[in-house]
Amino acid sequence: MEEIKGIKIEKGLNVQDLVKNMNNFGFQATQVSRAASLIKKMKKEKATIFLSITSNMVSSGLREVIAHLVKNKLVDAIITSVGSIEEDFMKTKKPFLLGSFDADDKELHQKDINRMGNIFVPNDRYKMLEENLQPFFKKIYDKQLKSSKPIGPRELSYELGKEIDDKNSILYWATKNNIPIFCPGIMDGALGLNVYFFKQKFPDFVIDATGDINEMAKLVLNADKAGAIILGGGIAKHHTIGINILREGLDYAVYVSTGTEYDGSLSGARPKEAVSWSKISEEANHVFVEGDATIIFPLIISSVI
Repeated sequence: MEEIKGIKIEKGLNVQDLVKNMNNFGFQATQVSRAASLIKKMKKEKATIFLSITSNMVSSGLREVIAHLVKNKLVDAIITSVGSIEEDFMKTKKPFLLGSFDADDKELHQKDINRMGNIFVPNDRYKMLEENLQPFFKKIYDKQLKSSKPIGPRELSYELGKEIDDKNSILYWATKNNIPIFCPGIMDGALGLNVYFFKQKFPDFVIDATGDINEMAKLVLNADKAGAIILGGGIAKHHTIGINILREGLDYAVYVSTGTEYDGSLSGARPKEAVSWSKISEEANHVFVEGDATIIFPLIISSVI
């Protein structure tokens, strides 16, 4: 066993050296260091890397970190909830705002401001989203009529990326680099409401939720090695590990989560639980880091890059 040992914080200390030495700190610092090492191993062994993110990651400043990964082709696919797609698009037009956890929510409601923790999103962002999505859906609908084929969520995000000219955008770089964004819960959130609005005029408009499963399965089955970086839980996490049952589990997995496992939730489940389902292989390397991804993930990625 290695000894517990800290380091001197001196001028010139870089993130890579800090994270490397955190391996001997103990507690979650050790997990952060091991997570960075495992992601480096995924890249070295040329694993197909799936990035699973919940939408609140994009609500926060992690959006730009994730866009950087996609720009530099450090991940091969993204699996997420629909909030990531709509919020990435919204931020290309207007920023979200830093508020307070202790804000008066009745007062915010009266001022047409929505709150996610200490992040504020004024209602005019959603108005802007509607103004842009309705003509975008018309383009997709016209294409559907010509081809007699409904669009899937992956193609929808690809086409939406074409509408964007913002190099801080995940959608922009995903479209440019042809990195698929899979969204199994496409009808959730504001995008789903906008589909409802659009279908009042065009009731035969369809988004095919099954349209992506073949492409995603091919990625899994054709991978020599498969790895996942999973931030948070929910449907994105389950879709990521669930599809890997096709190959008897992931070879590598890094989880960053604040979820707890005592209630049996998938969001709080540890990697070792996924082994029992063949979602992670028995021989896989995996690390669970317990904590806020907005703190932990920039440290890990800065060290890796």
